[in-house]
Amino acid sequence: MDTAIQNYARALALRSPDHYRVGPFTVRHNPGWDLKFANYAIPDRHAEPTARDIGDLVAAFREHERLPRLEFLPAWAPAVEPALLAAGFTVENRAPVMACAPEGLVPPKPVDGLRVAEPVTDTEFITAASVQHTGFGGAGGPDDGEIAWLRGATAGGGVSALATVDGLPAGAGGCSAPADGIGELAGLAVADAFRRRGVGAALSAWLTRTAFDRGFDTVWLEPGGPDVERIYASIGYRRTGEKLNISLAPA
Repeated sequence: MDTAIQNYARALALRSPDHYRVGPFTVRHNPGWDLKFANYAIPDRHAEPTARDIGDLVAAFREHERLPRLEFLPAWAPAVEPALLAAGFTVENRAPVMACAPEGLVPPKPVDGLRVAEPVTDTEFITAASVQHTGFGGAGGPDDGEIAWLRGATAGGGVSALATVDGLPAGAGGCSAPADGIGELAGLAVADAFRRRGVGAALSAWLTRTAFDRGFDTVWLEPGGPDVERIYASIGYRRTGEKLNISLAPA
């Protein structure tokens, strides 16, 4: 499963129209969204980068005004982490990876007044992106990249969702377009006023079920912490591995 998930992430990066290659790395670049989680490199499988390869990668990130950063499963390319550490990179975290198959999905508890649907109008996409933006600590309105990500998920064969409770925006998220039957559930956020009411579990289950209905074989995700991991576990997600998030602080 780890190999399949990493193959998926690399395939998605290669599909991105703004990706670029540096040595044994593919960089997923988002020109309209400088969020670090939207801009990162993935090593080739079994890559053994030289100090020059890493120096070139850092230079490319800085030329694009982005934080030099990588996300990958260590077993995919075991020689990469030691080389990055030697070059001054710092581990941000080692995040659990969870996955769910159609037969494993567990229906969540119902939430009174909850409605989940895919955005259709410009207003609905902007509203969904606004929930994500503030849910992840952003100020002001959403970035163009956040709106584009939701639109891209829907248009590319993935799923996006806006949850409302009694007509008020309560949550949003998406499942990116599949590669070889695998997709990633990401960007899930719940508005402050609706947390701890089961909205996150219900929204996650809706996105996952819709992805399966559209032909996905597996949906995976990276939970943001132990509390969030428990929510995903309650609807059938299970740990399959660990992903390394590592970056180089500005000089």
